[in-house]
Amino acid sequence: MGWMGKLIGGTLGFAIGGPLGAIAGAAFGHAFDRTGEAYGVGETARTLTGEEAQFTFFVATFSMLAKLAKADGRISKDEIDSINRFMLDDLNLNPQSRMVAMNIFNAAMNSRESFDDFAAQFYRQFYGQPQILEVLIDILLRVSVADGQMSGSEENLILSAVRIFNFNDAAYQTLKSKYVQAFEKYYAILQSTKQDTDDHIKKQYRKLVMEYHPDKIISKGLPEEFNQFAHDKFREIQEAYEIIKKERGIK
Repeated sequence: MGWMGKLIGGTLGFAIGGPLGAIAGAAFGHAFDRTGEAYGVGETARTLTGEEAQFTFFVATFSMLAKLAKADGRISKDEIDSINRFMLDDLNLNPQSRMVAMNIFNAAMNSRESFDDFAAQFYRQFYGQPQILEVLIDILLRVSVADGQMSGSEENLILSAVRIFNFNDAAYQTLKSKYVQAFEKYYAILQSTKQDTDDHIKKQYRKLVMEYHPDKIISKGLPEEFNQFAHDKFREIQEAYEIIKKERGIK
């Protein structure tokens, strides 16, 4: 049984601490931050077990999405609809898992903790796993444009995460271009440009296929509930390469 089943069954036995622990406690009425320690927020963070890492990722994702949705001072129906589509279409969450996600979302939306608080704790737990950091930024971008546009206040929060994660600014622009441009997005998916050589494109493809294989990034702390998202990202890399190969005549 994974952490989700243990949470629903009332047998989840660990605490994650810090702002994310406070949100989990508010969402589920369980002392996830029972020690009062803020590990994950201070200078160092203890190593999480597999289930703890998955739980932390899940809580952080929907906590940060809540603050993102509230960035302009209110949460619109379109924004709630985009969260629901993300849960259904990208994550394929079942009704119980969606209820868990919305409990976290609502607790974070009404909390005193900030987007930056959540981002800082997330970074200190996953700083050595750049793929996991990129997946979360990708999620924030995807949901922010689901209603057809990204507001300035939404992007400011995402850029705050980029800074906290020490994420390369050029890499962020490349990732963002997946959602705001046409053909160039296929180069963006491969973290490349049209000016790059065929050899560079091939090397990038091989590198990304290794780094973003679903089994690999899931083993690093991506929750099982995000399996579909991981598989979609992996397939996205493969499809982008096939399109560029055809356009360039790469053998």
